[in-house]
Amino acid sequence: MSRNCRDGALSSHSALTPTWQYTRPEVVQQALDLLECSFSETDALASPAIVRDYLRLLLADRPHEVFAVVFLDAQHRVIEVIEMFRGTLTQTSVYPREVVIEALARNAAAVILTHNHPSGHSQPSSSDEALTRALKAALQLIDVRVLDHLIVTRNEIVSFAEKGLL
Repeated sequence: MSRNCRDGALSSHSALTPTWQYTRPEVVQQALDLLECSFSETDALASPAIVRDYLRLLLADRPHEVFAVVFLDAQHRVIEVIEMFRGTLTQTSVYPREVVIEALARNAAAVILTHNHPSGHSQPSSSDEALTRALKAALQLIDVRVLDHLIVTRNEIVSFAEKGLL
């Protein structure tokens, strides 16, 4: 799927996708593309609802855990959203070193961490909290702020910042 943000046109192109690879419905991909256009054309974080909507579309329907990072510039505009790690039904291995490398490569000033819980249980686990502390400490060494860590399920998004866990 390619997009043209200037005129809002979306055009699809065919690609061979291995049968084992996750594919999302075309309408969901089109919605993601439109929200990405909103990121690039506006100060997206002036509307946290857009970020939450985008992350719900990106992650909520995954049958396995996915850890993604929203990289932001100094004005908290979205540079890029990257799905960094894929796991199993109940866990994902996340490597802080890799997150730091990607933040440096994009010259990010801040990040929003996010992952899904396919089980539908939206509350952070103790390992989610420990991971957030480790990532925050690693990113702090390179002056990159962690603004939030969001857990996404089909029905709810839980914010570490809103729960006072950052």
